[in-house]
Amino acid sequence: MNKMIPSQVSSAENLSEPSHSRLMDVLNKLDQGVMVWTEDGHCQVFNERLLTLLELQNGDIYPGYSRADFFATAVKLNHVTEDSAAQAEQDFNSDKERFSATRKMPSGRRLQIDTRRLSTGGFVTCYTDVTQVERTARDLTKARQAAEEAELTALKTLAAEQSWREEAKLLSELDEWLHSCKSQDELFRIVSTFMARLFPHSQGELYIYSNSRDVLDGKCHWGGANVHDHIFPDSCWSLRRGRQYLYSADKIAFACSHVDDQPESDAHEDYVCFPVVAHGNTVGLLHVKFPPESDPKRKVSLHRLALRCGEHISLAIANVRLRDELHDQSTRDPLTGVYNRRHFLGELRNAVALADRKASQLGILSFDADRFKTFNDTHGHDAGDMVLRAIGDTLKDLFHNGEVCCRMGGEEFAIFLPDTDKEQTMEVGEALRGAIEDITLRYGSGTLPRVTISIGVASFPEDGLLPQDLMHAADHALYAAKNAGRNCVVDCGEADPAGGPFSSK
Repeated sequence: MNKMIPSQVSSAENLSEPSHSRLMDVLNKLDQGVMVWTEDGHCQVFNERLLTLLELQNGDIYPGYSRADFFATAVKLNHVTEDSAAQAEQDFNSDKERFSATRKMPSGRRLQIDTRRLSTGGFVTCYTDVTQVERTARDLTKARQAAEEAELTALKTLAAEQSWREEAKLLSELDEWLHSCKSQDELFRIVSTFMARLFPHSQGELYIYSNSRDVLDGKCHWGGANVHDHIFPDSCWSLRRGRQYLYSADKIAFACSHVDDQPESDAHEDYVCFPVVAHGNTVGLLHVKFPPESDPKRKVSLHRLALRCGEHISLAIANVRLRDELHDQSTRDPLTGVYNRRHFLGELRNAVALADRKASQLGILSFDADRFKTFNDTHGHDAGDMVLRAIGDTLKDLFHNGEVCCRMGGEEFAIFLPDTDKEQTMEVGEALRGAIEDITLRYGSGTLPRVTISIGVASFPEDGLLPQDLMHAADHALYAAKNAGRNCVVDCGEADPAGGPFSSK
């Protein structure tokens, strides 16, 4: 801070006091309205700007004008309320050095009023027009709010786009995995994994029609849902109505019976059921229960995404089923339902290679129905087909732990048993022979004669190291069983090497 040097002090002391006219000229140049009050509450000085701000005429205020009349006039003109006028008078009569107030004029102008106590006694009051300042502040506040809302909208849009991209990516991955499935079990495992990812807080189940189409079997679930083993088609409104069904607790809707049967609680959250349709045929049901969601747009988005998932799952199920059907047609015998010769030999080669690597054993059973040609000639080919189907059904009942059964052709069949030694293979052959002998077949109004089989047994590696050697040994034992009187099991190691169709006779 600069200090006055003595010469400057001397010069300041020699300055003359400003005249009244000079002071008024200065006051009238101000943008603020100014009024000076005496200690006893009378107007002493005011400038021209004050009249403009207070929207008064010349003569409405004059030196000596009392403060009481000033406030009474302001109340009369609705410039201030009686309470604010009383508060202002109370401030003037207090010990406050400074106090403020606001006044709204009929024209809409807003004034900021600041009053200060003078050291020589009395008060000076300044009136400032803050209309434009407040308008600017309001505009800035609105602009700031608009900017914040725009930023929030942009963030929501960005989040929605990112969510959409993530969902699209997951759907693409789901589609890729589903089309890579080799079996329905793989498909169901993939569905449960991806649905849990796509709907992280949801619960759901997938049901597929059984072959009889009288019930739907529960195949997979996610999110801790309780999947039923079976549900009936008429227990779901979507299957009965042939389209998606959305249950919402806040609308008029009726819960599906398969949801009523859930043991968790009686309260139903929002859920949606989709018929799983493949090539125009309804093959199953997708049920998804959503967590409580307050945002209607988000709820619609979830339902739409679930519907898209259902479409992908429907197409994948159709493809897997078609693939299974084509695979069965190419690998299974259509009459008996067991594998055909080509598939059996391919599987046998793989099994022998695996047994060789693991240094384990493998058993072979080769058998056929005894006197089958005579049976056909006596009872007809329809009866013969019935016998072959019965043998196929028996094989499917007895062997379902990795064994491979096939119809080699005509009435001839073969089975290989992984990880099975010669003794165990003989026991299995005897059990199979007894099971076939116990078959009772009704044909027309009567019963067909008892069916028996002759079985030859061979084992890897003691009876051969190659698939063709094993089949040769098992067939040789089969013909030995025929020569031994049929309806028996013969080990190739005990068969006469000179007998059978492979002899030189």
